Amino acid sequence: MLTEQLLGGMTRDLEAARNAYASGNVQASKSAHDGGIVKTAMEAHEEGGGQVKSIVFGGLDGILTSFAIVAGAVGAHLSPVAILAMGVSNVLADALSMGAGEFLSSRAYSNYVKKEQEREAWELENYPEGEVDEMVALFVKRGMSQEDAEVVINRMAKYKTFFVNLMMREELSLPVPGDDDGVMDSVRDGAVMFCSFAIFGMLPIAGFAVVPLLLPGLTDHTLFTVACFITALALLTLGAFKARFHDKYDYKQYFRSGFETLLLGGACAAVAFLVGRTVATFAEDSLGDLYISTW
Repeated sequence: MLTEQLLGGMTRDLEAARNAYASGNVQASKSAHDGGIVKTAMEAHEEGGGQVKSIVFGGLDGILTSFAIVAGAVGAHLSPVAILAMGVSNVLADALSMGAGEFLSSRAYSNYVKKEQEREAWELENYPEGEVDEMVALFVKRGMSQEDAEVVINRMAKYKTFFVNLMMREELSLPVPGDDDGVMDSVRDGAVMFCSFAIFGMLPIAGFAVVPLLLPGLTDHTLFTVACFITALALLTLGAFKARFHDKYDYKQYFRSGFETLLLGGACAAVAFLVGRTVATFAEDSLGDLYISTW
């Protein structure tokens, strides 16, 4: 059962709550809050939504990178075997680079968040009045009366760890770091980026290089058309996957998000193709004699 952690270690049936909201069923929402609240030490969470940025970024980058390789190779009249070797090596190398970059950037961000948490804890320990006044002013700015804000903040300030985490979220808009210092989160971010880039990036390469093994005798133009079709399908799939994390119950969003990604990604792919074709034409017309004499 998908659950959501609430204050005091309580949880509710999050899936039931989402279904109730989607259907506008108030009674079902009450049941999800009341009947579904239980005490538990281990909670199940839907953590895929937290990785959607890395999945979409890595997948889109992988698709466009490999399509640019195919477009350039077609312009240079390379064989499918050469495209397969060049494409796979480039996609894997770029995927490793992207994964490592995501891991390092995530570690840097986690260290920054940890330092901010330590600073807030130090300030609360040495000058609690100042931190309380800041939070009171923040709550008043958000619509709470001065009197109520003072009562609420002074009550919460008695619990130092809780209050530091509250300041992290409300004052700095930063996530509360986990117990493992964010190491596993960084590893997961890097792994998600690598897998997303590699999996989606292989699709256009496979369309151009693997299809000839199944259907021999196809022309380069036909193979490139197949690669374009697979690239478009990959962009649609990536966009539809993205929609699952912001409105999974509105199925129109799947089509809207899919076509949005297709249009934006397709525009980038068209630019890559035109640049590759232009460079290849220039090289053939202006540098062909130089290459022939050199070899």
